[in-house]
Amino acid sequence: MNGIVRIDEQSVIKAYARWAPVYDFSFGPIADAGRKRAIDIINQRSGSLLEVGVGTGVALPRYAPHLTVTGIDLSPDMLRIARQRVREKHLTNIAGIYEMDASELTFEDASFDTVVAMYVMTVVPDPVKVLGELERVCAPGGEVLIVNHFAQDHGLRGWIETFMAPAARALGWHPDFRAETITDATTLELVETVKLRPFGLFTMLRFRKADEAGAGAAGETVPAA
Repeated sequence: MNGIVRIDEQSVIKAYARWAPVYDFSFGPIADAGRKRAIDIINQRSGSLLEVGVGTGVALPRYAPHLTVTGIDLSPDMLRIARQRVREKHLTNIAGIYEMDASELTFEDASFDTVVAMYVMTVVPDPVKVLGELERVCAPGGEVLIVNHFAQDHGLRGWIETFMAPAARALGWHPDFRAETITDATTLELVETVKLRPFGLFTMLRFRKADEAGAGAAGETVPAA
């Protein structure tokens, strides 16, 4: 089945209900380098941003104030913390935080200049369907960024993956997820692939959606001051 791992949606919700109170202090630091790299790129863009799998909202205070940010997640326990973070940090550029299935987004086509999904693809039941939704809601000329763990069978990283497998499954992850599962199933142009710390354990895939109008790209880079 092209490496696609089917995951039960309710199991994911239950797993994150258990992890929500300690997520920022346990898995959060491990994923922070990849998150920072993606946010650095996003903050050079403009317009509207959709974060799919916003979780506890740990990325929300880091987005530049000129961006209009929307977040979605399937876990009500995670979202409760994200909304509290928005209130406590007085984040005025957050358009909304919604409980929503990433494989059935309720947004109109071409709604966002930038779409990001960090550490999401290995926990959704149908990653190909999710990627199709990310592409659909991304505006022509916009970008889709994916930060994720992708399987490797050899070397130090392969050993680390084996060591981390029990913890990964406790979070609802499947450590045998391969990049080709999604890169071979999209018409988006893959413009950048970056191995991320620690140990190249995570990878950022940066996609661009064709500009159908042939005019300026959506969410174009903000000029340097």
